Amino acid sequence: MPVDVLVELAHAAEELGYATAWLPDHVLPPGEFGGEFGGVYEALVTSAHLAAVTERLRLRTSVLVAPLRDPFVLAKQVATLHRLSSGRVILGLGVGWAKEEFDALGVDLSRRGAITDDVLALLGHLFGGGSAPYRGRRFCYERGVFAPIPDGRVPIMVGGNSDAALRRAAHYGDVWQGIPSSPSAFSRQARTLAALARGREVVPALRIRWDGSLPVERVCR
Repeated sequence: MPVDVLVELAHAAEELGYATAWLPDHVLPPGEFGGEFGGVYEALVTSAHLAAVTERLRLRTSVLVAPLRDPFVLAKQVATLHRLSSGRVILGLGVGWAKEEFDALGVDLSRRGAITDDVLALLGHLFGGGSAPYRGRRFCYERGVFAPIPDGRVPIMVGGNSDAALRRAAHYGDVWQGIPSSPSAFSRQARTLAALARGREVVPALRIRWDGSLPVERVCR
């Protein structure tokens, strides 16, 4: 998609009253970018560009593949984008699924859930202004200063339909994003999420797809 079309879409979304632009994430997928693997542009860099040309539109990754990112660099990027966009960033994370992509980047697919948990724990520490030393299960540092500290919380969205994703969202997230299966399944998952959250407010949400068959003005906001 040409950059000027991307910007036009963001402007149109803002003018029509849409709240959020959603951007997918794949670094080195095994197939062409498109319907299965999303847009070709990197999600956080694109969010920064769109933040600069909009005023109200929120920017959300849906979802960034956490195990494929250096978590310290990710934290720095998101905190910077949060500051530059005046708090319009929502960080959506998931564990990923494309084995060929994990193999290409040298990441063990079988450990993606544990890695994502450790990434979320580190992000919470850094975004909360936590100082050194930090000793996590996988990520540690003895000295270092993290900045900018986000003004207010960076909302975290955890994507996925598995029981592990629900537990992850209940523990670390502000939002859980499910993938459509059926209304009854979503209802069951939302109840499970509430029970796992134990009083924490975690919003259950559902990702739906627009195939372009309806005018954008008629799509639910």
